[in-house]
Amino acid sequence: MNRFHARFPSLPYVAPFATFILLLGLGSWLPADLPGPSVLRLAILLLVLWVFSRGVIAWTAPNWIKSMALGVVVFLLWIAPDVLFPGWRGHWLFANGLTGRAEGPLSPAAQHDALVLGLRTVRAVILVPIVEELFWRGWLPRWLEDMKDFQRVPLGTYTRFAFWSTAVLFAAEHGAMWDVGLAAGILYNWWMKQTKNLGDLILAHAVTNACLSAYVIIAGRWEYW
Repeated sequence: MNRFHARFPSLPYVAPFATFILLLGLGSWLPADLPGPSVLRLAILLLVLWVFSRGVIAWTAPNWIKSMALGVVVFLLWIAPDVLFPGWRGHWLFANGLTGRAEGPLSPAAQHDALVLGLRTVRAVILVPIVEELFWRGWLPRWLEDMKDFQRVPLGTYTRFAFWSTAVLFAAEHGAMWDVGLAAGILYNWWMKQTKNLGDLILAHAVTNACLSAYVIIAGRWEYW
């Protein structure tokens, strides 16, 4: 396995994210509002992370207090436009043929299914932060710096091009939520530049998603999921 990773060093960082995007694309075959497909999605992501990425995942967060605080700040920024300006998400900038619309994937029945909600929360809080941070902060900016040998680039190394390219692409991944996605990408990139530790970013992202998941369930704002 080490020899295989040496030959394809990007794989541990890219494979989980590619799998995640593929599973999202298979939504009609693996609907998010049914327990069976939800379990299958989790199992596939866990398997890919275990097989390809367990050796590069950072499990410690030296700056854990500040990372958790940043996670809360990003959560507040994420919901702020809709809270302060009702109807914000209906503007043509956020509801169009390019970005799509902010619509929740869960049916009314699934919104009251504890198992479905629990599985989706586990995915959002535990798996998604690992999958996304491996790709967005652990791999892409380093690869943009040195496409031939990204491993020579230390974690947290950013030029303006890598910093802003990563932030903009991270925003694009979030579709109709691109504005708050951009703000989150900028803050996460900044924190990675400060800490140079992937574990701190995974923790910050996990806290953001935990707060957001709680808000979605309590307030019924399913479009955030």
